[in-house]
Amino acid sequence: MIALIRACGAWLRTHYRWVLAPVLAYVVLAVWAFASPIGSSPDDDFHLASVWCAKGDTEFCQPGSTPQTRVIPVGFDQLRCYAMDSKASAACQVGGFPYVGQRMEETNRGNFAGKYPPVYYAAMSVFAGPDVQASALVMRLVNVGVLVGLASALVLLLPAWRRRMALWGWLITLVPLGVFLVASNNPSGWAITGVGVAFLGAVGWWETTGVRRWALGAIYLVGMLMAAGARGDAALIAMGAAGTATMLSGVWTRGRWSRGALLSWAVPLAGVALAVMLWTMSDQSEVVVEGFPGESGSGTGSGSGSGSGGGSGEAAPPVGMALVAYNLLMTPHLWSGVFGTWGLGWFDTLMPAIVPWAATAAFVAVGWLGLGLLGWRKSVAIAGVMVVLVGLPVYTLSVGGEVVGASFQPRYLLPAIVLLAMLLTYETPRARLRVTRLQLGVVMVALTVAVTVALQVNLRRYVTGADAQGPNLDVGAEWWWPGAVLGPQATWMLGSVAFGLLMLVLWKPLRSADPAPAVAPSPSPSPSA
Repeated sequence: MIALIRACGAWLRTHYRWVLAPVLAYVVLAVWAFASPIGSSPDDDFHLASVWCAKGDTEFCQPGSTPQTRVIPVGFDQLRCYAMDSKASAACQVGGFPYVGQRMEETNRGNFAGKYPPVYYAAMSVFAGPDVQASALVMRLVNVGVLVGLASALVLLLPAWRRRMALWGWLITLVPLGVFLVASNNPSGWAITGVGVAFLGAVGWWETTGVRRWALGAIYLVGMLMAAGARGDAALIAMGAAGTATMLSGVWTRGRWSRGALLSWAVPLAGVALAVMLWTMSDQSEVVVEGFPGESGSGTGSGSGSGSGGGSGEAAPPVGMALVAYNLLMTPHLWSGVFGTWGLGWFDTLMPAIVPWAATAAFVAVGWLGLGLLGWRKSVAIAGVMVVLVGLPVYTLSVGGEVVGASFQPRYLLPAIVLLAMLLTYETPRARLRVTRLQLGVVMVALTVAVTVALQVNLRRYVTGADAQGPNLDVGAEWWWPGAVLGPQATWMLGSVAFGLLMLVLWKPLRSADPAPAVAPSPSPSPSA
């Protein structure tokens, strides 16, 4: 027993970072789960009603007069009582949650016509109970745990020299929109997690052998299921991620087309087939081809408007090639929305300029270092992602006669931006990412400032409304979680300190490059190897 304790102590002294990092990451994201009330992410009334109706006919969901409608408690619509009014706190929500016996109404605000794939709603319905607020909060904490768990497993299973790509890919893309969505009840959180996990899992599948390879293959399939099971557009990006990882591996240029090598394609192709199947099951596949249907109350996203202030306002939108040109020139406005130039929530939580400046600076700084490692495969992969980041919004908006700022939101592109960050920090044995202490310090300070400010502003918007200001969030609080151990101010401090500690814990893994193999690893000739 003493020997075992000593062995565990020695292991912890060497690997304590990989124990502390997941704990701190979970604390940070869990704080974000508490930083906004139920119903705060875009179209949450739609998504939460879809979750409860995914259980079938219950006291919370009865058949409607048409297959596209359901009869649900009026409280689902009241969840967004504070939406689009930044001065209104979430106090209006108290007592307005759906409950058994509440007056029912017929609505089409839900995934009753198959607009979204069914997997996310079915998975979350496992946690749906009579207490809607408690159930939705549990779902948020589960989603946080899924990201932290899968990311931690990937860091441990991937070759050591691949860890920096995994860490940088998440760190420089999730602030502030990503952390808000992952810790919410919005299926976009699964899309973000799924695409990144699928890409890293596919990279690991081609670069490892044995049990580790099968574990990474399983994680890859989970990522594909999450992305394609949450959003139709994320299914397309996930398929691109799988193809990109395969291309980077160089497997098809090595001339090893034996029976065993062909069997190695089984898992990657199974993930793509799964994504294709789920994509065809959602109406979002039609949006990609035909554009947004416009202001119809049955959809999601159409009702959110152009909360960023980047739309066309009262002026008539351009048409024809002028519309295409306008959207092409304005597309970067969607990219920057990921880093805080668009408001969070229902676009009513506006970030101070320091947040998008700091978050964008961190992404650009690390991405610029990654551009120094370009090879032809990496160049092709990055170019492919850029085609998606430009072509998807420009085509979808233009074919629907709309401009940037209407309907198409930054969160739709965030999975692709996560993939782009991982590609930028992708290394080869001969091209390693070199980060000086000063560079790393500046990036970490920028991210910490962005998280600290964004978290405080997000809490302030719901606790008192954005019209009240002051350093202490507890003063004048109008809303907070009933029975919560920590108040708003302590919650903010906990999240900010935890993120700062996370940066310190990750300093060495992000700064030091683990030894790479002398040559690029070859995929196993047989999946059973």
